[in-house]
This record gives sequence, C-alpha cells and structure tokens, in this order.
Amino acid sequence: MCTRADAVVLDVDGVLVDVADSYRRAILESVEYVYDRTIRKADVQAFKDAGGFNNDWELTYAAALYVLATSEGYDDSIGEFTDRIAAEGGGLEAAETVVRDSIGARAFQRVADRWNCERLHDVFQQLYLGPELYRGLEGGEPDENLEDAGFIHDEPVLLEPATRDALVEEYNVGILTGRPKTEAEIALERVGLDETIPLEHRFTMDDWEEGKPHPHALTTLADRFDAETVVFVGDTLDDVRTATNAAEADPEREYHGIGVLTGGLTGADGRRKYDREGATAVLESVNELPLRLGN
Repeated sequence: MCTRADAVVLDVDGVLVDVADSYRRAILESVEYVYDRTIRKADVQAFKDAGGFNNDWELTYAAALYVLATSEGYDDSIGEFTDRIAAEGGGLEAAETVVRDSIGARAFQRVADRWNCERLHDVFQQLYLGPELYRGLEGGEPDENLEDAGFIHDEPVLLEPATRDALVEEYNVGILTGRPKTEAEIALERVGLDETIPLEHRFTMDDWEEGKPHPHALTTLADRFDAETVVFVGDTLDDVRTATNAAEADPEREYHGIGVLTGGLTGADGRRKYDREGATAVLESVNELPLRLGN
C-alpha cells in the first residue's frame, strides 16, 4: 500500500503503547484475585478475535463468566467458547447467551449469583492504576494487598518521536480508543501527542456508546477533518472491522483499516487474520506508517 491520506486516525493500545503487561495483565489478575482461578494470557486474544471486546472491563467479565461456568459443568475450551461468542455476534451479551444455552437456566443463575462485575471492575482499576491514581480517578481506597499495583506504569512507548513528528506535520491526526478519557490522556502525554491533538479530534470510551467496531466515531472524525481518504491504524480485528463498517456507512469517503503486529496479533498468524478481515495493509509497527503512506 502506498496511498495519500487526508487523515490518519490512531488507536492507542498496541499501537502507541504496549499494553501486554498492563491492561492484558489486569484482565488475568483481576479474575484470579476475585475467583482464585483465571484464563491464560494467550486466551485474551481469542476473546479479542471473537469481536465485541474492545472494552477490557467487559472482556474481564466474560473471562470470569467462563471460569465460573466451568464450575457448573461447562466443558468447552476457550477456543470453542470464543468461537461460539463470535457466532452469536461477539461481545459480553453473546458470552452470556452461550453460557446460558449450554448449562441451563438454573446453573446459569448460580453462576450469575457469583458473577460480580462491579467487584471485578474495581479490582481491575486498582491493579491497572495503582493506589495513587486509583484514589484520584476512582475516588476509592485500594485494598491493602494491592498497594504495590500500578500496571499503567508498565506500558513501553511504541510510537517513535520521528514517526509522531512526520504524521502530525503531514496529516490530520485523530485518536480513536476504547480507553476512558483520563487514561487516554495519560498515554497521549507519554507519547507526546497530548498537546498536539485537540479534544474534538479524539474519541474515547466516554465519547460514544457503541464502541468499536461501530463506525460512528471514525465517520465523525472523517467529517470533522473534512477528509476524503481516512486511514485507521489498530491492533485488533475489530479495528479493521471499524474501517470496513465506516466505508459501508459513509460511501462518499475512502477508509483504510491497517493492522499492526505490536498488539495481540503477531507474526505470520496475525498477518493471516488481518488479511482475512480485509485489512488494507499489515505493518510490523506504527513506525512503518509514514513510508507506507508515501511520506
């Protein structure tokens, strides 16, 4: 691919910063902390590939649901579980449907009685933010044995300064992320984009209800940029689906979904998955983008 874009929209996680030891670690350890059992690190990507889990809190809830369901006789593997979720349309509601249909109403009620999403969310935020940020952003007092948490500080920067400068000098640059606004701001400050990209050119979890792969955020950014050609760079299949859905919803513009191999999708297998989803291009990292755009 070598095309001239009017606007470049960037995801944050797995594109600008590496979240393998932050958000993804928080998913596993939240379930472990609350239920003394959890899924494997590699299993997180199976949920991502199923679709509808751009929100890592909801992925955590689905992982906990699976763990609880196995105690009631549910015996599908994670791969089988997530395949069935995908067949139901993806996301947390589909996960509930799969479990309910598999174990029956009575067993599902026993699972539901133990399935504490509020507690999972609270533990997740404690693990991810650490005590100081948790107090400031969530307004609570952390658990005593989580005082040393703070995975947000374990997010290496992926975006090189030269890439950042080339993109902001040559293109309209926007942000489209499933992060909450305050957590997105922390990441953007870390990569040096916080003062460069105005609020009206950012979409976070707080800015639209549907989340990816719904096209609303991407088409809205395209409209705000008055762009004819938009490139959206992400690290999941839902990111590519967002661009595809935007093209269907807004046929007057051209949208390109580009996948990077610095998130959960890696190597040859990651390339194949992106290609099957219709990605315009697959890059080793976002730092290849200026060259691929012809800059």
